[in-house]
Amino acid sequence: MPDPTPAPEGAPAESATTLAAPVIGVVSQWLSQQGFDHQRLEPDHCGIEMLAVEPLFLPAVAAALKAYGFDYLQCQGGYDEGPGARLVSFYHLVKLAAGADPCPAPDSKPQEVRVKVFLARDGDLTIPSLYRLFRGADWQERETYDMYGIVFEGHPHPKRLLMPEDWKGFPLRKDYVQPDFYEMQDAY
Repeated sequence: MPDPTPAPEGAPAESATTLAAPVIGVVSQWLSQQGFDHQRLEPDHCGIEMLAVEPLFLPAVAAALKAYGFDYLQCQGGYDEGPGARLVSFYHLVKLAAGADPCPAPDSKPQEVRVKVFLARDGDLTIPSLYRLFRGADWQERETYDMYGIVFEGHPHPKRLLMPEDWKGFPLRKDYVQPDFYEMQDAY
C-alpha cells in the first residue's frame, strides 16, 4: 500500500510512494519458528493478523494454530476476487480458552488470526477439510462449496447446503450466469 505522506520538499517524488513490507505479527513469527510455510498479508481493517497458506499445508498449519491456543473457528467462508481472478477460502480463528479469565480487564479482547487459501479459478479447487479439527466447519464448508464450488476433501457430508442438489453452477462466483428457467420439483 503506498505511503500517503507527501514527500519532503526537494525530495524525489518516488520516495513518497514506497511500499512498506507487511508487519511481522506474533502468529507469523511463531509459525516461522516452528518451520511452517506461510505468507504474511497486510493486517485487515481491524488490525487482525492475516496469513496465506497453500492448500496442501492448511491442515498442518491449522493444527499448529489450534495447539498454539487458537481453539475456536469463528468463521469459515469464501469469496471471489473478480472475473478471471482467484477464489479464496478464509478461516477466522480465535483464542478463547486462553482468555477464559473470570475477571477480564474491560478492554481485553481475545487474540485472533485470519488464514486464507488462494485458488486459481481454472485450477484445482480442492482444499483439505478442517471438519475433523473444528467441527464447526461442517456447514460453513458446505456453504462455501455450494456458493463458490470449492471442494473440501475429507468432508463427511460433501453436498449442497442452500441450493437444490441438481442446481448447475455456483451462484456467488462473479462469472456465474443465472439460468433463464429453473423447474421447481414437487416436494410432496
